[in-house]
Amino acid sequence: MPTYVYRCRNCQHEFEIKQRITEAPLETCPQCQGKIERVIFGSGVIFKGEGYYTTDYVRKKEPDTGKETAKNESP
Repeated sequence: MPTYVYRCRNCQHEFEIKQRITEAPLETCPQCQGKIERVIFGSGVIFKGEGYYTTDYVRKKEPDTGKETAKNESP
């Protein structure tokens, strides 16, 4: 079951509660009986798998051969 965070609009009390996704959201604050709202957070991202960093994040530098590329110059 997911854990939801709620914040009271009156007293700013924050609390967490485990609820099923199908359950209706809570509506009243347990401290002051005021209206509450569900707080939305960004989710974390976890990259798993062998070699993910080397294949998807960093481009390998091309080895420096010491040669400069010749530019075509027209007279």
